[in-house]
Amino acid sequence: MAANGKDTTGHTPPVVAALDAVSVRRFTTGQVILDDIDWTVRSGEHWALLGANGAGKTTLLRLIGALMHPTTGTVEVLGHRLGRVDMRELRAHIGLVSSAQKVPQDAAAYTVVLTGHTGTVQPLWRKYDAEVRERAHALLAELEIKELAERAFGVCSGGQRARILVARALMADPSLLLLDEPFNALDLPSREDLIDAMHRLAVTRTALSTITVTHHLEELSPAIGHVMLLKEGRMLTAGPVEEVLSAERMSECFGRPIEVSRHEGRWLARSGRR
Repeated sequence: MAANGKDTTGHTPPVVAALDAVSVRRFTTGQVILDDIDWTVRSGEHWALLGANGAGKTTLLRLIGALMHPTTGTVEVLGHRLGRVDMRELRAHIGLVSSAQKVPQDAAAYTVVLTGHTGTVQPLWRKYDAEVRERAHALLAELEIKELAERAFGVCSGGQRARILVARALMADPSLLLLDEPFNALDLPSREDLIDAMHRLAVTRTALSTITVTHHLEELSPAIGHVMLLKEGRMLTAGPVEEVLSAERMSECFGRPIEVSRHEGRWLARSGRR
């Protein structure tokens, strides 16, 4: 994606998600969770959402994942406006990866991936024809975990489970993939395996858009080209990664001096001297 937002052919990619003046308030207390968010995600873009705990990152992801409605403003996802579309049908075309997903711990990795076709926790075997089953095997191979096909999900490592969930999310062949803290509790090798997998997906699936919620710059793959910084429900800034991930903006976002550096496409943040 070029800096001007056009692809290599000179065309502007289609919009996959658009938020216009979006706010979310908690009905019981009136607390503002998100405040006046304007944001556009285009086909083939890879975004990271950064901000302190409570900044509104997961709520923003839930809006785009068609899991909730805004209090005010409009949200359009894959050409459909929330409030004018069957949310269940829309969710079937959006991939979601979250450590909070309910997955039977005794189910084989292959079975877990298959359930992505039906969007169910338990497998619906009659729904899986030969083509669907072959696709599940192909996705395990694409994520470089085909050897785990018959291994119980619960005994897989954290990094293996994360890649199994990515494969499951890709079963519906989504054009938008949402990842809510996918690196949570991963050790260093597992983190790097998942980063490598996400980078490969970005290279091989050029029309796929991804949005990743994370707390650490070290978890951003070189494919991440755009970043939004959230603070207390408001968007501080959003745009190309090189422009957003500055020491000044990161310090403002997290409320303390932060130094930012980059090496071979990977980012690093650390506390700066006062």
